[in-house]
Amino acid sequence: QVQLVESGGGLVQIGGSLRLSCAASGFTFSSYFMSWYRQAPGKQRELVASITSGGITNYRDSVKGRFTISRDNTKNTVYLEMNSLKPEDTAVYYCNANFILWGEGTQVTVSS
Repeated sequence: QVQLVESGGGLVQIGGSLRLSCAASGFTFSSYFMSWYRQAPGKQRELVASITSGGITNYRDSVKGRFTISRDNTKNTVYLEMNSLKPEDTAVYYCNANFILWGEGTQVTVSS
């Protein structure tokens, strides 16, 4: 079964950290372009970070220096390490494979 399953979301205080995981199955993970998106209430879904099959990464400006995307092809998993979290990071975070496969999302809430 082809699927992406996110985990690791939750409630965190301002300045805190979370690590999101996305476990992939049913396809050749190592050859896929992987991304993390997020969608806040009332806003459009936006690209947060991406990583190529070769490990080249890219980030939206607002998370540069705070978020790190990585992948472990032996575990078919992509990660998003999030540090120095801000209230504006509050959103549902989605994993994406090759712009066509989506996970169900995991909620991240940053609160004081």
